[in-house]
Amino acid sequence: MHFYRIPPKFAGRVVNIHPALIPAFSGKGYYGSRVHTAAIEFGVKISGCTVHFADNVYDHGPIVLQRAVPVLEGDSADELAARVFEEEKVALPEALRLIAGKRVKVVGNRTEIVPEKK
Repeated sequence: MHFYRIPPKFAGRVVNIHPALIPAFSGKGYYGSRVHTAAIEFGVKISGCTVHFADNVYDHGPIVLQRAVPVLEGDSADELAARVFEEEKVALPEALRLIAGKRVKVVGNRTEIVPEKK
């Protein structure tokens, strides 16, 4: 993996999806199967994915949404990765719809989801 600096003019406009529930199992070196292996070895009972606004720190920035999956007894990293990926396929489009609909408000390092206008 390679870290790319986000130019100031794109601050708050770059979105990333990470295959874990940030802040757990995130940061430099946590990508691909390494994330899932670490979660299994640590013994967590849930894992998942996080969609967040990227900044110039690895796996950091205001979280838009997270989706969780169970970590099952005897899971391999590949089995957990497959379960997380199914949630990533839901989470990223959902987050992009919220952002495009101007329903995500960044407050400090947090986000608030603005109710849909009727």
